[in-house]
Amino acid sequence: MANRTGSVSRATRETDITLSLDLDTAGPAEVSTGIPFFDHMLDALGRHGLMTLAVAATGDLEVDAHHTVEDVGICLGQALAEALGEKTGIRRYGSATIPMDEALVLAAVDVSGRGGLHYDVELPIEFIGTFETSLAREFMAAFAANAGVTLHVRKLAGDNAHHIVEAAFKALARALAEAVEHDPRVAGVVPSTKGAL
Repeated sequence: MANRTGSVSRATRETDITLSLDLDTAGPAEVSTGIPFFDHMLDALGRHGLMTLAVAATGDLEVDAHHTVEDVGICLGQALAEALGEKTGIRRYGSATIPMDEALVLAAVDVSGRGGLHYDVELPIEFIGTFETSLAREFMAAFAANAGVTLHVRKLAGDNAHHIVEAAFKALARALAEAVEHDPRVAGVVPSTKGAL
C-alpha cells in the first residue's frame, strides 16, 4: 500500500508556506514558522499524530502572527485532504482526552467531508510568549475547514494557558491519528452509508 502523503505550497502577499505530511510514517517534525510557541505546537502535532510533518513558513510577523498561523492551518488541512484521497478504509472517527498537569482537554474528529470547528477552550491570558492564545482557535478553524473534518475541542480543566493549549494540540493529534488509521474491517470501503465522504 502506498504511503498517504500530501504537500501544499501557498504564497500570498502575507505569507509563503510549504508544507508536507506523510500519514503512514511517524518521523520527526521539521517546523519553522518564526513563531516559537507555534513551532512547539506543530512539533507536538506531528509527533503525537504519528505522522511526518514538515512546515516552512514566512509571514508578515511585523503585523502580527495571525496570517501565518491561519495560513499554516489552511495548508495543513489541504495536505491532509490530499493525503486521504477518497478516504477508503479509514476509521473516520477519533477522539482523545489529554491531560497535561492540571489541564485536561478533549478533542473529537469526524473525517466527514464537512469541515467545521466547535471550540470551547477558555484561556486565562492573551499571550504565551509572543503567541496570541486566540490564534489556537484560528489555526484549528482553518485546518478543519480545509481538511473537511468536523472537530470538537473542549477544555475540561486547567488554569495554565501553556498547558491548556498544548493539551489541545496533542488531543487533536491523537484524535486525528485514530480517525485516519486504516481499519481492516472496512478495507477498500468508504465508512459512510452514503458511499462517499
